Amino acid sequence: MDVLRPTLIQIGGRVYRKNLVQEPAHPQEEEEDEGFYAAGPGDCADEPCDAFVVEETEKGFQCRVEVPSPLYKYVIGKKGETKKRLETETRTSISIPKPGVEGEIVITGQQRGGVISARTRIDVLLDSFRKKQPFTHFLSFALTQPEVQEKFLQFKEEVLEKCSKDHGVSSSLFQNPAKLHLTLGTLVLLNEQEIRKACELLQRCKEDFVDQITGGRPLAVEVVGVEYMNDDPAMTDVLYAKVRMKDGSDRLQAVADQLVERFVASGLMLKEWDRVKLHATVMNTLFRRDPGAEERSSTAPGKAALKEREAFNARNILKLFEHFYFGEVQLDAVRLSQRFSTDASGYYATSGQLNFC
Repeated sequence: MDVLRPTLIQIGGRVYRKNLVQEPAHPQEEEEDEGFYAAGPGDCADEPCDAFVVEETEKGFQCRVEVPSPLYKYVIGKKGETKKRLETETRTSISIPKPGVEGEIVITGQQRGGVISARTRIDVLLDSFRKKQPFTHFLSFALTQPEVQEKFLQFKEEVLEKCSKDHGVSSSLFQNPAKLHLTLGTLVLLNEQEIRKACELLQRCKEDFVDQITGGRPLAVEVVGVEYMNDDPAMTDVLYAKVRMKDGSDRLQAVADQLVERFVASGLMLKEWDRVKLHATVMNTLFRRDPGAEERSSTAPGKAALKEREAFNARNILKLFEHFYFGEVQLDAVRLSQRFSTDASGYYATSGQLNFC
């Protein structure tokens, strides 16, 4: 890292610099240790902070932080060194629940500025490591109507019949018809409280703008044609079906964009694109080695795994099936779908959903 140009992270309207702390290697420990310091004069400046509550107690000051238990280890660090350093440098005491036990991290100290500094550093630390977690849930529209599944199976049969000799094309590339869907965005939800927060936000979105856009009725959508993700059709990793509103409007796009915008603003989702790319994956080279694999974004962890993918030549598929008609769908709900799961219908298990009617 260039020490003259450190990575800057914005949290709660403030900008912080991220400094990598070099520490002795410890065998059998995987977590890297990172230090985070507020950009500005004095790490423990006694300044008011309205981003969180600091309580005054008989012995000084106290602040509580709701943290999912899988993230405790990043505050503790190797051999407890991150926690010790935070306590020493901010002159505070940090109490962390036992591993696997959901609860709050409690910061106490005699100086309010020290408590604020410790809380700020923990927020930045956790924000950094949360971004490295694989996603656990995603917002989706299910495309599981019988007509669409039947047409998808027809598409698969015809592709294998006409294009099986093309490089990399095989039956292992195709999506499970019971899990055909449109992905709006991915989320990292690490405990029941965060899942509940996402479900509550979905319902607020319904009241705030979804009902107005949909008119309280399903959206009639056609799934027509195929397209590829990358620049070279001869080296394709993902082939997807395109969707369009039957009435020619942009209401589906409006619902998707506004939902993602609201989830990004809440901190539950990371912004990847200016607009949601509505698509239904029909072929994916990830499925070649793992039929249960999920499509993952280009920014998600697992770049090493992407290098193992064997691309396929989609030129003939694109030529022959450019306008293939997969059918019409009545989209009536946005689902909070759980990754690596299956419900009784064969679709992903649903943690919550927003119904249009």
